[in-house]
Amino acid sequence: MSILTPLDSPSPAPAPRPAGRIERALTQWMLREARVARVDTLSPHFRMIDLDGAALRSVAWTPGQKLQVMLGAGLLSRTYTPMLWDAERGATRLLAYTHGDGPGSHWSSTVALGDTVSFFGPRRSLDLAGLAYPTLFGDETSFALAASLGTAARFIFEVDSTDECRPLLEALGLGTAVLVERQPGDTHLDAIEAALEGDTFILTGKAASIQRLSRTLKARGVASSVIRAKAYWAPGKRGLD
Repeated sequence: MSILTPLDSPSPAPAPRPAGRIERALTQWMLREARVARVDTLSPHFRMIDLDGAALRSVAWTPGQKLQVMLGAGLLSRTYTPMLWDAERGATRLLAYTHGDGPGSHWSSTVALGDTVSFFGPRRSLDLAGLAYPTLFGDETSFALAASLGTAARFIFEVDSTDECRPLLEALGLGTAVLVERQPGDTHLDAIEAALEGDTFILTGKAASIQRLSRTLKARGVASSVIRAKAYWAPGKRGLD
């Protein structure tokens, strides 16, 4: 059964201030633009956003790369990992995890069909070359990366709610992922350490969780050359990636 629901009615966005001369120059020479072709609310905290347009055609993209979406004037941006990219048709798909009250959450919860989106990228973020069937650790911010890998990896996620995330991951074809709910004091990471098996690893999501699991792997004798790590967020910090 599909978990897609009709697009929610967006709340009015605050009026942006006019762009300055330098910002207009950057927009003209450095940014790409695309149109929002579809938005689906998948669950209380996740929205799927499809973009299309000529600027997305003939683009070389590999899983792990990022887009930096501009959120208005002042060069404010947030980073998203495309789930897929159709360079022939000129289309890409983002999965936005909407939480908190920051500018990224406001954009992802109010973006609507027909909107124009300006962005940098795709740009290098996480180099996955040379990793054969890796184990990917992450959290809700890592689901798009996982979807881009599909059956080419195994997955372990720390999440706030397995009830919300399990149906979403099943709809994305990631139903075999191991989900562990967060616990006070990060005691849930004990279970994740026990489940962290494989020959190659990708560590993403919360910075502190990555640091702990990286130490665990190295203590087991896992070489740094088979570990890729990318922190997407840390408490109290914004725009980490």
